[in-house]
Amino acid sequence: MQADYPVLAQTIAALTQGETDTVALMATVACEVHHADDRFDWTGFYRVVAPEVMKIGPYQGGHGCLVIPFSRGVCGAAAHTGQIQLVADVTAFPGHIACATSTRSELVLPVRDGTGRLIGVFDIDSDQPDAFTQQDAAEMDKILVSVFGQ
Repeated sequence: MQADYPVLAQTIAALTQGETDTVALMATVACEVHHADDRFDWTGFYRVVAPEVMKIGPYQGGHGCLVIPFSRGVCGAAAHTGQIQLVADVTAFPGHIACATSTRSELVLPVRDGTGRLIGVFDIDSDQPDAFTQQDAAEMDKILVSVFGQ
């Protein structure tokens, strides 16, 4: 099953309407996205907790890395550059952090609050190579902006 993004966006909007707690929002998004698509083996957030440092936030799937510096991995690259990272083959990504050895491809999106401040990244891992498309990136970005702000 592939994500039906209009339905996913509508469901997340309904579930998060009026909620302002960031962790509650992250938990809801991670859960809904995780169960929306068979390609998604791990979905979760890494929260900015100090300058250039993120720690694991709400997620679905196996264990994630506890701490990720902005200088390492796909998640770090998304945080450092502020750009969406669409990686078809994680083994070819310089400095990739193998939180799960089964991960083959990754989509990581920066998450900003209503003021434009980076609050974390949203990480989607797949055990399939080249699992994500530009459409996945664009649709997930729209959902994150509608939930968290800019």
